[in-house]
Amino acid sequence: MKEILDYLKAKGESIDSDIAKAVGLPLAKTLVQLSELTAKGDIMSCHSTTFVGGKKVECMKCRASGCIPKGTPGRKSGKVQLKLS
Repeated sequence: MKEILDYLKAKGESIDSDIAKAVGLPLAKTLVQLSELTAKGDIMSCHSTTFVGGKKVECMKCRASGCIPKGTPGRKSGKVQLKLS
């Protein structure tokens, strides 16, 4: 489980199949470990359904608890000030 937690801290939010490939575990075993980590509060997870090429894909999205991802590069919007005439 430490490998999964380390991966999520380094990579950020990922889906279950990508995590399984990265840590070299079967998907079924990865799902069990993700559920255990979620129950302990080490990670946050949610079930997601997307459609890829018209095909329904269900997965578990996960990220490490308490880890704030780095900001994305590029221009950021600032506060918008409205001027009333």
